[in-house]
Amino acid sequence: MRTRTLTLAAAAGAALLATAALPATASPSGTKSPASAQEGSVSAASLLAKVTSCSQISNGKYKTDDETSATIPVCGKNGAVFWKADMDIDCDGQVTGKCNGNTDPWFQDDTAFHQSDGRPLRADSLPYVVVPSSSSIWKYTSAGIKGGGVVAVIYNNKVEYAVVGDTGPTSIIGEASYATAQALGIDPDPETGGTDSGVTYILFKNSQVSPIESHSAAVSLGDSLAKQFLQNN
Repeated sequence: MRTRTLTLAAAAGAALLATAALPATASPSGTKSPASAQEGSVSAASLLAKVTSCSQISNGKYKTDDETSATIPVCGKNGAVFWKADMDIDCDGQVTGKCNGNTDPWFQDDTAFHQSDGRPLRADSLPYVVVPSSSSIWKYTSAGIKGGGVVAVIYNNKVEYAVVGDTGPTSIIGEASYATAQALGIDPDPETGGTDSGVTYILFKNSQVSPIESHSAAVSLGDSLAKQFLQNN
């Protein structure tokens, strides 16, 4: 996340600089760069029509960045939770040519949730979303959200299916992987990219993609859950 303090990156220090020069790792089985959204058969307009009003389930609201005020609630719907925010770029996880200590001043070589082989996720090829770490504001697990859960990310009339792949600061919301941004036509540069507004995140409760690194599985399950979401709301 662009708003992480540089102190965190400095703590990783020389180790990150040493690994940054490594070549990009090969994509794991089932993982490849996503095609340009739209994905699935459910339109962005249909999904957005169901999230025009908010029944707030969080105890408070989130900031989109360190310097902004807290204005973003987590909202509840039948079978899902959602928020409307910005998108900061998460490049954490496996060291690749696009995501490393040189390209991202806040780079961390791990993600909260891991691939089926135990390795961190790969941000430049796997669409994933970052959820705020559990706090008094909101505990994502209490809403049926878990690692590998399916998320419909909507921007500029496009839908991209992603997984819950990482956790972020307790007071900030609105972040997704390099691959998510790229598929939606958002600048994926971890330092200067992202967008300040206009992104809707719909997280489907009690869902889980297996294996988490299979984007095709996320699209298939996401499309099915999106259809149920339209029927139930």
